[in-house]
Amino acid sequence: MFTFMDVIVEFNDAAFRHNIGKEDILYTLKTKIYDVTIEEFPEKCVVIGFDRAGNPIELLYNPVDYNSIRVFHAMKLRNSTIDMIDI
Repeated sequence: MFTFMDVIVEFNDAAFRHNIGKEDILYTLKTKIYDVTIEEFPEKCVVIGFDRAGNPIELLYNPVDYNSIRVFHAMKLRNSTIDMIDI
């Protein structure tokens, strides 16, 4: 568990399935350009940002409470994610 910008960030083991590490996940949260609740799944949110090398990354998380989130997905940004959130 990490505190980042006054938000407690927890990690589900599945967040690391695509070999994105904690440091890059936190950096993605720091550099996010998009952060929205998924309309069809109001308990899930998607973030688009960048890893420390400048690669576009997608994250999915669940809000836990008013100042906590649990990241459960992190990988290189896919076109299907862009289409899903209709950027």
